[in-house]
Amino acid sequence: MVIGRNEGKRLQANLASIEARPERVVYVDSGSSDGSVQWARSRGVEVVELDLARPFTAARARNAGLARLVALWPDVALVQFVDGDCEFVSGWLHAAESFLARHPDVAVVCGRRRERFPDASRFNRQCDREWNTPVGSARACGGDAMYRRSAFESCGGFRESLIAGEEPELCVRLRAAGWKVWRIDQEMTRHDAALLRWSQWWRRTQRSGHAFAEGAWLHGSPPERHWVQETRRAVAWGLCLPILGILAAVLLGSWFLLVFLLYPLQVLRLALRSRAASAEEFQQSMLLVLGRLPEGLGVARFWCGKLLGRHSGLMEYK
Repeated sequence: MVIGRNEGKRLQANLASIEARPERVVYVDSGSSDGSVQWARSRGVEVVELDLARPFTAARARNAGLARLVALWPDVALVQFVDGDCEFVSGWLHAAESFLARHPDVAVVCGRRRERFPDASRFNRQCDREWNTPVGSARACGGDAMYRRSAFESCGGFRESLIAGEEPELCVRLRAAGWKVWRIDQEMTRHDAALLRWSQWWRRTQRSGHAFAEGAWLHGSPPERHWVQETRRAVAWGLCLPILGILAAVLLGSWFLLVFLLYPLQVLRLALRSRAASAEEFQQSMLLVLGRLPEGLGVARFWCGKLLGRHSGLMEYK
């Protein structure tokens, strides 16, 4: 089950990489204007076009795709979700299906998603690093994962109102219902982030902050504490420190601007935490620390929307 919007050649590579049961593929399009719908249909792929009258979210697209998949093939027991800017690594679908067959208590399994062009930008490299999660029992899977249909449906599927972070949120509910989430040591997909500009990185990171805040609002109570730490970190480094530092400098004296030295010190601390404190580690640590600023704005955007009774729209970066 593939979702996408204006993915062009990335979508073509995605569909060409599907090895198992290629006739059972549903592509859900969220208002593309690049001919993606026509191209997919010309290849015999079942296409679902989302109604433009309702806001687009990845969660809504995935739910719609599964509904169409089940309507066409009621016997389907497993469903592989994948973003349209990814392509499968040979052998993944078989490996995931075999793992779920051997582990009936696992609801969803994922593998190693890699960035297809990690050297294209520092932002692409950051994506590749963040996807390298530990093998074994996991708290969540990302957008590329194979789900057991019975588990997915029993928990109500993806929460369609979320503009980001819908996969971890579903995994919270799956684990609460007694299911397990697993990452296996297997290459899964190649992703084309195409993050080449600071503005793209900023918007993507701001979206993450919004997802942290909404996830904490939904599942922040014990014992889960979903994304509470991430939200607090974004608020502390991305909102409180810069605002209080500037106010203190204006009201009490410019020497309070020295508080901003905490940022390079944090970069140094994170870089030295690695066994190999290389220039690459310093660069990635700098992105992590700078990322607290857009994350903080994302948190603020979520809470402003809650207070004003407004729902945030989709935050695209491509």
